[in-house]
Amino acid sequence: AKTNPWRTHPITHTSRMHSEYANFGAPKRRCNFATVSIAINVALLLVGAAVYMSSGAQELSMVAPRQTRVFASKPNAMKNIAAGLAAAGVSSIGFLGASNALTFDEFQGLSYMDVKGSGMANTCPVLNSGTNDVKGSLKPGSYKFDKFCIEPTSFQVKEDVGKGKKEFIGVKLMTRLTYTLDAMSGSLKVGNGGSIEFKEEDGIDYAPTTVQLPGGARVPFLFTVKELDAKGDVSSFSGEFSVPSYRGSTFLDPKGRGAATGYDTAVAIPAGGAGDEDALGKENNKSIKPLAGKAQLSIAKYDPATGEIAGVFQSVQPSDTDLGAKVPKDIKVQGLWYAQLQQ
Repeated sequence: AKTNPWRTHPITHTSRMHSEYANFGAPKRRCNFATVSIAINVALLLVGAAVYMSSGAQELSMVAPRQTRVFASKPNAMKNIAAGLAAAGVSSIGFLGASNALTFDEFQGLSYMDVKGSGMANTCPVLNSGTNDVKGSLKPGSYKFDKFCIEPTSFQVKEDVGKGKKEFIGVKLMTRLTYTLDAMSGSLKVGNGGSIEFKEEDGIDYAPTTVQLPGGARVPFLFTVKELDAKGDVSSFSGEFSVPSYRGSTFLDPKGRGAATGYDTAVAIPAGGAGDEDALGKENNKSIKPLAGKAQLSIAKYDPATGEIAGVFQSVQPSDTDLGAKVPKDIKVQGLWYAQLQQ
């Protein structure tokens, strides 16, 4: 065996390398960030559930199943439940379902965070006090109809059901909780014999809404009671209102045509030619002319001490016409209303 002339000991480099690696032992485990994050979230959920069970479980058990109308729960229960969910890192309480209605005073005691994401902004106050004898308690005179709120609870569309017969059928609401009319105002005159004259004047008096027919077709319409002029007595008063165009005059269709701007006819169809035929005339000549609807309101309760008044309503109005290109459908809306009278 050959030896290194410059060294007196044999080469043992390989044995040293093996011994050095052996000194390290088993590799160390690294902290898994995902595991720690999951553990923290689980802990927060447990804390939130504990807070909720201790404060809001009893009140939540009294909540009714979800119906067409979406209410808010009692303020105290809402705050307790929201606090428990906030501790768990959950920001929305929409999955809790429906709950009890609130009066006007209870609404005033809620903060923005109480209302946010709860569906309460889409509801009208209810009137728990007062009397049903409206004719005897509502004195004759002129009143300001303030804080007028209308909350739909059902929508129906008039459709052909066969053999040339048309009926109002149930539909599926596609719009989220943004279809309630609120903060409206007007004038109310009460006569000596209980006659009523009402005129709507201002406020958030329209809401774009879309419903879906059983076959899948969707019907958009502008839910409104704009400029309602109703007459009758304390039992019920009805009248017509204006239904503005669903789209404005500057809206352009896919071919660039509009009522106040855009092309006069479709591209590549010359004016005075095929583009002005009856079949395409409505598509080219856009119209934003308002249509008419009819509404009927009934008074169910009145509180002379606070001036609060509430009842039910029903309206029938046309749907969107696509700027005059389509024949509108009749939409029936039923629901609740609330207002405050001031002399």
